[in-house]
Amino acid sequence: MNSENFTLSEKIVSASYIRQASEARRGHEQLIRQLLEQRKCPEEGWSEATIELFLNELAVMDSNNFLGNCGVGEREGRVASNMVARRHYRLIHGIGRSGDIAAIQPKAAGSSLLNKLTNSLVLDILKMAGVRSVKSCFVVPMATGMSLTLCFLTLRQRRPKARYIIWPRIDQKSCFKAMITAGFVPIVVENVLEGDELRTDVDAAERKICELGAESVLCVHSTTSCFAPRVPDRLEELATLCAKYDVPHIVNNAYGVQSSKCMHLIQQGARVGRIDAFVQSLDKNFMLPVGGAVIAGFEEAFVQEISKTYPGRASASPSLDLLITLLTLGASGYKKLLSERKEIYALLAEELKKLASAHGERLLHTPHNPISLAMSLDGLRADCDQALTQLGAMLFTRQVSGARVVVLGKEQSIGGHTFRGFMSHSESYPCPYINAAAAVGITRDDVAVCIKRLDKCLKTLRKEAKPLQSTSPLPSPNSS
Repeated sequence: MNSENFTLSEKIVSASYIRQASEARRGHEQLIRQLLEQRKCPEEGWSEATIELFLNELAVMDSNNFLGNCGVGEREGRVASNMVARRHYRLIHGIGRSGDIAAIQPKAAGSSLLNKLTNSLVLDILKMAGVRSVKSCFVVPMATGMSLTLCFLTLRQRRPKARYIIWPRIDQKSCFKAMITAGFVPIVVENVLEGDELRTDVDAAERKICELGAESVLCVHSTTSCFAPRVPDRLEELATLCAKYDVPHIVNNAYGVQSSKCMHLIQQGARVGRIDAFVQSLDKNFMLPVGGAVIAGFEEAFVQEISKTYPGRASASPSLDLLITLLTLGASGYKKLLSERKEIYALLAEELKKLASAHGERLLHTPHNPISLAMSLDGLRADCDQALTQLGAMLFTRQVSGARVVVLGKEQSIGGHTFRGFMSHSESYPCPYINAAAAVGITRDDVAVCIKRLDKCLKTLRKEAKPLQSTSPLPSPNSS
């Protein structure tokens, strides 16, 4: 209620009680005022009551919620189900206009304000997480793959003669399909093996640029967050290469916001060379439902170009979910999550190393990967050819999700390109292995339960393999 209504209320209920209620209301409004003034993530998280008050205030600013509104157009924010309306806090119009996802909607001042504030808050978080010189960003209601496609399509307008994208190999389908969907030819640069790690072959990337001609290369498409034993690309070297040949550089930072190392690589790459945009997922970094990403860059004009390439209006759901999450956590809450993730990464590495030693395996040495770990499975492969695939199935049925068993020699065709050794990021990685990751939100209980069930599965498989070995036929005396 406004001050006039509070004054009127004093004629009905004791004035002292009303004044107390008015002060409490002002406490909520003070937080909202600070948010609108500073446009940064609040240091301390808000209560649900404050967040809901704010969202309801935004909703009544949209035309579909005006008292006496008469809509005679084709898009009037009508919703058949009250459950759906409540789920979206009656913010129905979405974000943007037909020509620009970042534009203000005349019918939806509240939704437009929500969109602008969310973009400002996530920009603040990206800076806090390590990319201090980032200039602009926006939330897009698409997951990482399609968001990368949008970046490539925007670059096409700048480089109409370009046909190719230089791509250091990472065995993940969506980032490869993003290039094909945009109509470009991916030029796959195989990784080089350094110890246990698979690292970027910068020299090979440079040779490809020279061979194809810089003007025919749309961009270099690099990666930060990835499954071990692949590690983040050498962003500084690639960024320097892109600056040298005047080739754009798009970074797939899918779940890299949660890693200070990944964010530092982006910051350094932009400092010493060229990075045009970097894309990150909302679900992986901020624990939201799948369906949103953040596109960010170091040149505001280019980020605006990308937003204008998006055709039509867009769903406000990812922006709404992100705003609620950031206001709930506050900057301090998100920092705490990032700190806890680092601690549990160290714990997971320690526990996997112990488990590997107990089973005659080893934790692969991948110090440049700050999120994912890998444990060899050489002994399991020796025990039984099918044991590797069985292990993955056993873990899944025992409700251990996210662990990946990588078998050597697998082939996969995507968009006409055949990957040998698919899932291992290499045509000939030396050993099979199992992945596990310490991503934001993981708990110590998750690690304990995973290690216990993995240990039990490995023991079961080796126990089953021994009778098979003992009953195998003896070699013929004439065999060599």
